[in-house]
Amino acid sequence: MNFWLKSTIQAFGFYILTSISSFAQDAVFVGSEACVGCHQEQSADWEGSHHAQAWTPATDRHVLGDFDDARYQHDGVSYVFTTRNDAYFVEVSEPNGAVFTHQIHSVAGFTPLQQYLIETASGTVQSFDVVWDTLAERWYHLYPDQSLPLGDGLHWSGPYKNWNARCAECHATDYQRNFGAKSNKYRSTFAETGVGCESCHGPGSAHLRQAEQGEGWEADFGFSADTRNAQQVMEQCAGCHSRREPLTGGSPLPGTDFHDAYRLAWLSPGLYHPDGQIKDEVYVWGSFLQSKMQRRGVTCLNCHDAHTGDLRAEGSAVCAQCHSAAGNPEFPTLALKDYDSSTHSRHAEGTAGAACISCHMIERTYMGTDGRHDHSFRIPRPDLAAQSQSPDACTDCHTDQSPAWAAERISNWFPNSNHRGAHYGTVFATARQRPQAVPDDLMAIARDRDQSGIVRATALFLLQPVMTADLAAEMADLLGNSDPLVQSAAVSAQRAAPHADRITRLLPLLHNAPRMVRFAVARSLLDAPAELLSASQAALLRSAVQDWQRSLATKLDFPETHMVLGGMAMTLRNLPAAQAAFGTTVALDPQRAEAWSALVRLTAAAEGNAEAMRVVKRALKVIPDDPVLLQLQQDLNP
Repeated sequence: MNFWLKSTIQAFGFYILTSISSFAQDAVFVGSEACVGCHQEQSADWEGSHHAQAWTPATDRHVLGDFDDARYQHDGVSYVFTTRNDAYFVEVSEPNGAVFTHQIHSVAGFTPLQQYLIETASGTVQSFDVVWDTLAERWYHLYPDQSLPLGDGLHWSGPYKNWNARCAECHATDYQRNFGAKSNKYRSTFAETGVGCESCHGPGSAHLRQAEQGEGWEADFGFSADTRNAQQVMEQCAGCHSRREPLTGGSPLPGTDFHDAYRLAWLSPGLYHPDGQIKDEVYVWGSFLQSKMQRRGVTCLNCHDAHTGDLRAEGSAVCAQCHSAAGNPEFPTLALKDYDSSTHSRHAEGTAGAACISCHMIERTYMGTDGRHDHSFRIPRPDLAAQSQSPDACTDCHTDQSPAWAAERISNWFPNSNHRGAHYGTVFATARQRPQAVPDDLMAIARDRDQSGIVRATALFLLQPVMTADLAAEMADLLGNSDPLVQSAAVSAQRAAPHADRITRLLPLLHNAPRMVRFAVARSLLDAPAELLSASQAALLRSAVQDWQRSLATKLDFPETHMVLGGMAMTLRNLPAAQAAFGTTVALDPQRAEAWSALVRLTAAAEGNAEAMRVVKRALKVIPDDPVLLQLQQDLNP
């Protein structure tokens, strides 16, 4: 029997919440009100910020939407928004005639939209899909072009709109999810709603005690986060402002290494264009990691005020803090010249086209009305648009023109530019469709020290479909890279290597790597034969696997978690556990076609074709046009 099979079979009985205590601390959270007495100016700035109003009670002070019997319709569903006895309600009439009335539990945000939250069961809060546009003062649906009936995973009552699991961690201070899989209930806790002072600084009781005793202290004395440490500041912002998978059951202690708390998404299809430009809502950090500014030491706080969140200057003046003829001594490598001029922008001064963000920070609208800027600060490359299959900033505005037109104009303006060389976007575009066509190019990008870690990691990710034992050996030196993103991707690439080589190369990383890397090692060595491991190696690996299992146990309310558990069970040839995991996946999200197809195959192997056919029919009632399920139906009933 595989070394891990017995322990993992036992672990698959853990469909209960396993509490994970990542950090020991003496200090406790005291709430933002405790900070006001000494920090009045900072508190006043913060009180009007998006952070302070990220999650508020449903009171007259905070609710901005029209609840005066306002009516709205979408996709055959009717909504009526009303007020009774100082409480707010929405009445929902479904197409089948069913009528539900829900009280508004609380409020998320205040501009440019406000979303309302509904408690559907004790402790379980869902984010409603009909939201209030605070600028246009109208109700609208977040998914106007989609039909999302009751029971769909993306319906407001479904798992992907669960506030406890998906949103609250970044809208509250010291939030802990506390989901019980057996009871299917949440007992979530938090120090305060909204992103308070301690969300960034850490628990403040020790700092407060020193202040009350009148003793001197340094700026960060008594806090878990050191705001003088630029890397900590950046990673503290990144914890929420990134597209990532949480690795713990709630808000990590401020000051925690990002890669100990989260697994950052690569520049993958659906999230980013091949050249790394934003596509889906990715929340800034993955974009900023691609930028030269990040690599030169620029932080969020060079552009944004820490307490208001606002820009430090108006318009292009925020860029001119550094990009000017005067420059900025903090960043001595900058060229000293006037960028805020028509000579540089080639647009009339004062026009929208002359603004730095128009060319270097394309904007995309999410949630219907919320414009977000790409923070990779890239130089427009319309000359690569056809090859990279990515948009370009020029034709974002000049919609009546082509990228070729834009490329010619730029070439005429800057004939001797050194910014028109090869770009990883063209390689990634090919690799997404035919990775076998560009393995050497992907390896070159993965090794290129001039590229950012997220780009190098993405190259390794795109190599995985064509990875061989020889390539894994060739790329093994990247396991020692100082960037955890590159390390983690390099670990996954080693799955193509023989077990003995994998063990030799990967086990040393378990001694001091961040949790994200440790979990990648655990996944890659899950099927390691017992006879290849010494007692000490087995103990080391067992600890990493158990840590990974504990992390998964904090997310048993996620359909994605059960997909991982199903894959883990199949790796270990534990078919009953895999069947249970994929069954739970489709119970949570009936639209998960890949889980249904796995469940059908497992059922056929375990219970025969007749029972598998019943599973196929259940699946096709939910997703009738899925080609894989239709083929399985045909295979089971020739």
